Amino acid sequence: MMSGVRVQTSVAAAATRRQWLARAGAATALAATTGGMALWPEVRAFAQQVSDFIEGPPMKDIPAQQLSRHVWMIYAEDGFPTAENQGMMANIIFVVTSKGVVVLDTGASLQIGQMAIRMIRKVTPLPVMAVFNSHYHGDHWLGNHAFVEAFGKELPMYALAHTAEQIKGHEGNLWRSLMERWTNQATLGTKVFAPNRITQHGEVFKFGDVTLKMHHYGQAHTPSDLCVEVVEDKVTHIGDIAMENRIANIDDGSYPGTFKYFDEISKAAGEQLWVPGHGKGRKDLLHTYGTFLKGIWEPCLYAVKNDIPMEKAKDLVLKDARVASRAKTMAGFDSNIGKYTSLAFLEAEKEAF
Repeated sequence: MMSGVRVQTSVAAAATRRQWLARAGAATALAATTGGMALWPEVRAFAQQVSDFIEGPPMKDIPAQQLSRHVWMIYAEDGFPTAENQGMMANIIFVVTSKGVVVLDTGASLQIGQMAIRMIRKVTPLPVMAVFNSHYHGDHWLGNHAFVEAFGKELPMYALAHTAEQIKGHEGNLWRSLMERWTNQATLGTKVFAPNRITQHGEVFKFGDVTLKMHHYGQAHTPSDLCVEVVEDKVTHIGDIAMENRIANIDDGSYPGTFKYFDEISKAAGEQLWVPGHGKGRKDLLHTYGTFLKGIWEPCLYAVKNDIPMEKAKDLVLKDARVASRAKTMAGFDSNIGKYTSLAFLEAEKEAF
């Protein structure tokens, strides 16, 4: 992006955007009506140029909240990506050390990342020294673009090996495209910047007066969930292995794997303020969320062992007190409980046999 050539949300910019999109639509229509399949690569290339040239509107400022001596959070109202929230659905955590700033997840777009940098600069003039991405779902790392733009391509951006591989592969552009669609193109202009450094379980980093310890205990929300412990503050960023008030996507994860992860990290780190990617941090978060998940998992395991069909397993789950107690207050409960009961049942079949 050329300095000073940023498309803003003025009337003129909106008109320019409509003109570019109209040209892209016209080119697509031409390819479709003429049957000119050879035009499709050019159409795709042109559409990509449009996306790269035009940026969505700036993200509104969300002042950072201080969680501990070194740890700050830019809080995202819990929810799902929409045009109204511009994809701002995952918390951004940053750690202010005596030498510089370390960012734990960067948000869902270039615009959100730019907002995060503005908020960091209101807290400290120190530069960003490193970024850590918790996993490969795009609401947690697409903001990498803004940090590369501001601090250069050599800025260390860390993740577990599997996460980096997924972002460099299919997941990277898939999440970019999904976020544009879900937000009605508010995230336009965002480019994929995968982590450029690999970290692993047990690795310890020293940034000035702050120590960060890496945790990974197998498959939970995904196969490669990285949790980052801020040792001096007794605060651990846990990404999406637990959520305060909604069901974490477990399509790529595991129920028993999540329980194992909770047990292992609790033993390793001790009492912590567990800060999730979605929702507010709590010292009892792993317990409260784990209790809810067991209310889904254990009835499904019981159903499988007793030859109760999947459709009846959902009734058992809904009657379980651990689930019923949160049914009215948990975000997205009605639209998601059926899916996550089915996933639990299918995994229980594998576990039981």
